[in-house]
Amino acid sequence: MGARVGSMADAAVEAKTVPVFDTVESLRARIGAWCKAGETVALVPTMGALHGGHLALVAAGRRLARRTVATIFVNPTQFGPNEDFTRYPRDLATDLAALAEAGADGAFVPSVETMYPAGFRTTVAVAGLSDRLEGRFRPGHFSGVATIVAKLLLQALPDVALFGEKDYQQLQVIKRMVRDLDIPVRIEGVATVREADGLALSSRNRYLTRAERKIAPKLHAALARAAAELEKGAQASPILEKAKQALVKAGFAEVQYLELADAATLEPLQRADRPARLLVAAILGKTRLIDNLAVAVR
Repeated sequence: MGARVGSMADAAVEAKTVPVFDTVESLRARIGAWCKAGETVALVPTMGALHGGHLALVAAGRRLARRTVATIFVNPTQFGPNEDFTRYPRDLATDLAALAEAGADGAFVPSVETMYPAGFRTTVAVAGLSDRLEGRFRPGHFSGVATIVAKLLLQALPDVALFGEKDYQQLQVIKRMVRDLDIPVRIEGVATVREADGLALSSRNRYLTRAERKIAPKLHAALARAAAELEKGAQASPILEKAKQALVKAGFAEVQYLELADAATLEPLQRADRPARLLVAAILGKTRLIDNLAVAVR
């Protein structure tokens, strides 16, 4: 896999898209030169298969810093044994062209061997925040996320790093990790980007069949209805049960979780009596979709 990524990166450089760094040394050399010139740097970690949500992160990075670098790395340690690591969409040339169009200043495209060299044994785990919601259904996922993000932040040492609110629990895990480990990087969340019908943009949306794509927006619609009721002060349990039933009736095979949680700690709530978040994961066909919405305090 490492050789394939390298050859694709070479081809992308020849096509004059964005500068590509495939080693930590080359990434640090470029960022070091920018910092020496007094320029600030934003980092946008991604797994590729870029869409409008990723490009919104690049745009936010450009507003917050003089230089913006995206990372493209499909991280094997955040996939479970029965998940979609091998079929996760990969199209580096298209991704690099999109980054060039978005005005990114470079892309870090490391190999698996670069990120996890022989003998690698260290992992990062954020207890508590990682154990609920996604953590119940994807054991080990957030340890993989925290480990790779910690490495990327320490490799690049940007001024700011940007993550989408669509993966809200991931965002909270990363914020906690950065605080706990005193990593000198500001973490910024960027609002979820949606299709016109409300479906949150995701690289996995391309797995949906045409019929499933018509059903998928009902996930956001159910969240929006539930959030509106919860903002009136309603108790969570009956509202969430009604939303789950609506999703199953719409064609979702399973609702793995649909919960109202404290916006910072993700502890479950029965009423929106503090800043809160409504979070959901549901199965549609062979695709697992997640989404979330803020719930305003009365």
